[in-house]
Amino acid sequence: MESKLKLLNACKVIGGSLFLFGVVLFMLGLFVSGYSILTPLGIGTVVGAVFIFLMGVFFVVTEEMLEKNYR
Repeated sequence: MESKLKLLNACKVIGGSLFLFGVVLFMLGLFVSGYSILTPLGIGTVVGAVFIFLMGVFFVVTEEMLEKNYR
């Protein structure tokens, strides 16, 4: 159980920090006129952070289901 919590916490920290970084990039690109290239980079970073978080949760759920099937 401890390894699952470590994986969930790692996904939460990495996904959360990437999400915040992506939001900052998006806001800078949206409101600062000279850096319009940052808007799509921010959107991509946010989507990547959500993908990383969902894949981590999927791995933990899959591992849990496999353990229940072998019992």
